[in-house]
Amino acid sequence: MSDRFRHFVTVLVLFAVLPFLAAQSPSTGADSCNGVYLSYTYSSGTKLMPNLTSDLSQQPYRFESDLTVLNNGLVELKSWKVFVGFKHGEYLVSASNAVLSDGNRLPGSVENGTVFSGYPMTDLKTAVETAGDLTQIQVRVHLVGTQFGVAPPEIPLPANISLANDGWLCSSSSAEGNVTEVCCTQEDPSAKSNMTVDEEFLPRQSGDLTIMYDVIQTYESNYLAQVTLSNQNSLGRLDNWKLSWEWTRGEFINAMKGAYPSVVDSSECIFGAQGAYYQSLDFSTVLNCERTPIIIDLPPTKYNDTILGLTPYCCRNGTILPREMDPSKSISAFQVQVYKMPPDLNRSRLIPPVNWKINGTLNPDYQCSQPVRVSPSQFPDRSGLPVNSTAIASWQVVCNITHPKGESPKCCVSFSAYYNESIIPCKTCACGCPGNTARSCSSTTPAMHLPSNALLLPFENRTALATAWAELNHQPVPNPMPCGDNCGVSINWHLYTDYNNGWSARITIFNWDETTFADWFAAVQLDKATPGFQAMYSFNGTTLALNGVNNTIFMQGNPGLNYLVAETDGANPEKDPRVPGKQQSVISFTKKKTPGISVTNGDGFPTKVYFNGEECSLPSVFPTGGGNRRGPLIVLSVLALLSMFI
Repeated sequence: MSDRFRHFVTVLVLFAVLPFLAAQSPSTGADSCNGVYLSYTYSSGTKLMPNLTSDLSQQPYRFESDLTVLNNGLVELKSWKVFVGFKHGEYLVSASNAVLSDGNRLPGSVENGTVFSGYPMTDLKTAVETAGDLTQIQVRVHLVGTQFGVAPPEIPLPANISLANDGWLCSSSSAEGNVTEVCCTQEDPSAKSNMTVDEEFLPRQSGDLTIMYDVIQTYESNYLAQVTLSNQNSLGRLDNWKLSWEWTRGEFINAMKGAYPSVVDSSECIFGAQGAYYQSLDFSTVLNCERTPIIIDLPPTKYNDTILGLTPYCCRNGTILPREMDPSKSISAFQVQVYKMPPDLNRSRLIPPVNWKINGTLNPDYQCSQPVRVSPSQFPDRSGLPVNSTAIASWQVVCNITHPKGESPKCCVSFSAYYNESIIPCKTCACGCPGNTARSCSSTTPAMHLPSNALLLPFENRTALATAWAELNHQPVPNPMPCGDNCGVSINWHLYTDYNNGWSARITIFNWDETTFADWFAAVQLDKATPGFQAMYSFNGTTLALNGVNNTIFMQGNPGLNYLVAETDGANPEKDPRVPGKQQSVISFTKKKTPGISVTNGDGFPTKVYFNGEECSLPSVFPTGGGNRRGPLIVLSVLALLSMFI
């Protein structure tokens, strides 16, 4: 072989190997970073169909990029999280070695930026403790997706990248060519470089709802986990909860106690890799092989079932109450036996599922974090001895109540007062409008004032009363009429009395839904009046501090009155309208603790009202004392009429 030919071969080999070496080695910018080095490298892009010649800003392009996280510091980085400030309308299709921290699944939009969490490699060790082993101190996330408006050879880099872990500060990210990079260091430069036993795991976080995933038994091919849901929010609640997560490594559910999959189906295992590997396993008894199973609670009748029950805090039909109502009912728990797939067949190879989601009936929306490894949980020992047994491994998922943009309330409030005969009803379309309103009603016309007896009628039966009341009080009758509130639950707050030393109100809760609410609760926020709260007479009422401010009254039904029944037929269904479920109580206040309070000018009306954790829609005005006031005799007659409905 001639020297010239050898030289030619050497050049070819270098051209083939250099890109691979560049992909496997950290960027040279990492050499000057003594903390956590982040880089975002754009690698390729191609034009996608359709061709949008009329609006090039909306032309889609495929992109591929790599996000690199490298720990160059002296402290192990636990549960790494990185924010990428996408700015080109990116739609992410896949991400290796990471998941979205907000629990959303891919593919999905990340156009406003997103936070990535490491998975399954969550922790990055230091070069000192690993002798610089890149497989333990570095992770590379390969991103594939679609961006808009940036045609090659232009490079669609993010606005910025930063480490999202608490206690870290990042300099301004810099961009050059196809790379954006940044160096992040700890806020406290004197932080200890060697971790103590107490610092081995990240501290547990607080949230509206926390979920613990505790592995309590482990074998080579499967493990037993206990899942515990704990309500931490004073006004949070779940009814008929449905819990889901995502398996990413071929796991499947073999058995459960205390809960059950909403769908029992093993077909995906039988015709998949699981069936090929576990050839001797009886898949007729396997509960669920879905990648994203949905778990539901069991009814109370299954609590003592030796196969499905006998798990503490299980079997409550999916109801989780606030601690203020009953601490023992603020927790729900179940056990799940999980079978693993290669290459995870090792007792110590334990990887929790990701992308947790939970919801209920007429309950707040929750957004859950990705699982974070925390210190092992402890449980009372099954032997009955006064000792605790420790979980083999524990992960915490933190879920917080969110209010999606454009979301409609699920309940509404009307106002009334002793000095005004009219009811100020719930807002038009307070809980959403019907699909087609153009021919039937107006979604923008304000709701019409009502006489008191209209509150007991379904909205569709109020037209005659509302029209007659408007004519009687010389108010216009709109055409078309305003749409209804479309709320399943409505609440009337009536200012009952006001005198020198105190005042009172009456609250009435109407259930227009077909669901009976067991163990219901409500809460009213009175910014100035709450310190003067004295008593409730048909409900159990207590004051409650939210966010450190004692301005809320929490109420629930007394024993025997803790059911808000569903809407029922009238006495004669052929001609009588449906009748709502109803609960009512008077609330008394003293003015001694609230000097200067002006009850009739707004201080006697709530600024926020909640039912079963849902914030209700409020009227925008209070009842006034002029207009249609007709004197003491009329007031007394109205009060007498309302008292008939107690």
